[in-house]
Amino acid sequence: MSPCDSWDWETEEKRIPFSRWQTQYQWVESPCVAPDGESIAAVVRLTEAGFGVRVNDRLWTQMFEKAWHLGFAPDGRLVAIVSDGETWTVAVDSRLWEHRFDYIWRPLFCPQGSHMAFAFQQDRQYGMILDDHPWPNTFANISAMNLSPDGLHTSASVQVKHLPAGDIFAFAQGAFSAAADGQAWPATFMNVWRGCFSPDGAHLAAEVRLSPDEYTIAVDGEQWPHTFTAVWEPRFHPHGGSVTAPVRLDGCWTLARDGRIEWRRNFVQCWQHQYSPNGEHIAAIVCPEYGRWTVALDGKPWRLRVGDMITDLSFSADGRHVAAAVKNKNTWSIAVDDLCWHHRFDRVWPPVFSPDGWHVAIKAEKEGRFALVVDDVVTPVSGEVMWSPCFSPNAEKLLVPLIRDGSFVRRIVSMGEVLG
Repeated sequence: MSPCDSWDWETEEKRIPFSRWQTQYQWVESPCVAPDGESIAAVVRLTEAGFGVRVNDRLWTQMFEKAWHLGFAPDGRLVAIVSDGETWTVAVDSRLWEHRFDYIWRPLFCPQGSHMAFAFQQDRQYGMILDDHPWPNTFANISAMNLSPDGLHTSASVQVKHLPAGDIFAFAQGAFSAAADGQAWPATFMNVWRGCFSPDGAHLAAEVRLSPDEYTIAVDGEQWPHTFTAVWEPRFHPHGGSVTAPVRLDGCWTLARDGRIEWRRNFVQCWQHQYSPNGEHIAAIVCPEYGRWTVALDGKPWRLRVGDMITDLSFSADGRHVAAAVKNKNTWSIAVDDLCWHHRFDRVWPPVFSPDGWHVAIKAEKEGRFALVVDDVVTPVSGEVMWSPCFSPNAEKLLVPLIRDGSFVRRIVSMGEVLG
């Protein structure tokens, strides 16, 4: 059962006055909206020395020295990083975590939102905290933080050896590794970058650098059997143990699996690859020729070419369709299955597929206004502020949160209404 099955899909419109917040407080930071659209929240300045959190018509009882990175978890809990007594902690629905640190950043949520993690710094050492449980070990440096899909494990690239300033020989010998749940791999590398967990959280893969011109992927500390002149972020197969990653070899980029070339087609660039949910297909953003971007599906590039960039690549739930945001000649649009929409915008947000895969909806900006766009149709649903839309489980309706005429509006629109 999807969480949105229980949402209110019948009430066409709900309103919460928002503009009055601006007169009630010294200032109001950018608001955020709950996944079900029922709540809007923002950090507000209460006094010269304190900040609070406003949710709909109520204010959290605590006042903080500082509150930032306010946002709703996928399960609807409201989360903020707050400074309390000159230390930093996490507030979840106004409840403070027990542990305190010199600093906290980089919130991570599992897809269901039931678990959350953050990076922390304490006494010039770094680690991660998961559901108020910090790592047992800390490190001199930390980067590329990650949370497993099930939300039960955390990882990061960490520095495990002391590096005297300017000591290039110590750097060349390898001072970095990857740590899972605070335990670093025994192996060290010149550099360790982005990593990912297997679907069950039992294994960790990461980009590693062996020498100034040798790169590969390491899985649980074990290197792939082959090296390359560059690599990008690895991915585990959704239903198997194999690992894939874009790799550079002989001046060209392609995709490798477990250290061996998977795609026989070479590209000027290949990155941000993704599996379809069923694991049967792989899509990646590629550059077939210099300065021209497209999407490759299972190694075969689309005919579409754009000159600026492509981002926000996504599969439909059934794995049959691929969409991406494309920028060409300084305007944005959406491409679906090698066909680009006709409408152009100043900015677009990641494409959202309907559960059946037949429709794509986005939030788009043009001339300072935001509008709901569905299947290349610019709908009348618009506002001064808007959040990305969400389809109902039966794909017959859309939830669109927006701010219009001083009110936060939770709109439910039918597909018949937006497409005619």
